[in-house]
Amino acid sequence: MFQTIINAWKIADLRKKMLFTALIILIFRIGAALPVPFVNITEGIISDPNANNFMTYLSMMTGDAFNYGTIFAMSITPYINASIIIQLLTVAIPALERLAKEGEEGQKKISSITRYTAIALAALQSTAYYFYIRSQHYLTVDANGQAFTGFAAVFQAIVIILCYTAGAAFLMWLGEQVNVKGVGNGISMILFAGIVSRLPTTLVGLYQYIDKGGAYYALVPIAFVSMLLMIAYIVWMDNAERRLPVQYAKRVVGRKMYGGQSTHIPIKVNMCGVLPIIFASSILSLPPTIELFVKEPNGFWQGFFNVFKTTHWAYGIMYFVLIIFFAYFYAAIQYNPIEMANNIRRNSGAIPGIRPGKSTSDYIAKVLSRITLLGALLISVIALFPIIFSQITGAFHHQVNLTLGGTSIIIMVGVALETVKQLESQMMMRHYKGFLD
Repeated sequence: MFQTIINAWKIADLRKKMLFTALIILIFRIGAALPVPFVNITEGIISDPNANNFMTYLSMMTGDAFNYGTIFAMSITPYINASIIIQLLTVAIPALERLAKEGEEGQKKISSITRYTAIALAALQSTAYYFYIRSQHYLTVDANGQAFTGFAAVFQAIVIILCYTAGAAFLMWLGEQVNVKGVGNGISMILFAGIVSRLPTTLVGLYQYIDKGGAYYALVPIAFVSMLLMIAYIVWMDNAERRLPVQYAKRVVGRKMYGGQSTHIPIKVNMCGVLPIIFASSILSLPPTIELFVKEPNGFWQGFFNVFKTTHWAYGIMYFVLIIFFAYFYAAIQYNPIEMANNIRRNSGAIPGIRPGKSTSDYIAKVLSRITLLGALLISVIALFPIIFSQITGAFHHQVNLTLGGTSIIIMVGVALETVKQLESQMMMRHYKGFLD
């Protein structure tokens, strides 16, 4: 990977793209530290970074900008949520499905709809965020130390909400600029930068365990090595694929003969990426988020909220089941076995040993089901490892919390691999020789 980056740096055109991407990331990190008018958050709004609620999830996705209420507190999450919503609605709404099949023009219209949806979600999230920080007394006060009232309070609310909404819209625009003038996917690069910015905090947190002495001298190195092994595991999982063999028949068109070759359809083992983990963690973080607004729950509700804590055994089971469910759900949306079988038959192809038509679609559906289960099991290992490691060490009264969860590591490694692949493909197009040597 490093050799690929070094070789790409030697090409003037790619060097400009890499510098442009680095500039965008720098702008993002500067914006993540700029305060918003009328907001005064010095210690952060999250008291427990290991808590399982929606706020810790947003803080992770925004590189702690959400925790300190800076201008990029909403980060790129509204656009990601809008993309997922529109993608799901494309299957449910025939009009969007027709747009998706209209080629480049249809994709432009869907992109435009996604942008407007992202801005609407950003405004909604910014409004909710404003009411929360106001209830926690994180807003500036007047000269008498009292909260603003009347027109001043309305003006304060409008400025704060507009700043957060504008910050999310600006980041969306920066991500699109990276797609055009930079390297890699712009949205992914911004997300990558936010997660990487938390690495120093994670390493400092691990180092602080050493100060406790005793068993921590062994547990901290084990935790660090485990994180490195998780990265290697994700790289292996990302490159794993199942290849469906396809044999195309020979056909004569005019004076030329086409077909007759054997090829394959590659299906990635981890075809759903990190989305099942994001969906599952988002749902499980809702009850702890609701608990933040409940004053001293007791009885049934106290037991109910305890089930959704990462220290409870039921949480791991629910997390695992939801990952499996969402993996199948997303795979069913992304892949249509009937359409795949029709495309193979339309091009005079067939899977060896399988009859064209329904038999082919049934075979593809069976293969997809098995691969989806395998991929879901593999990503479950990554998602559950930090939780299991924390509980095992806690059982021996020497708990070590890995603040960098499986979601973060999968996103970081996935973005890094995709960026390197894009660099390699661009160097290939420029006939650069020897970059793989």
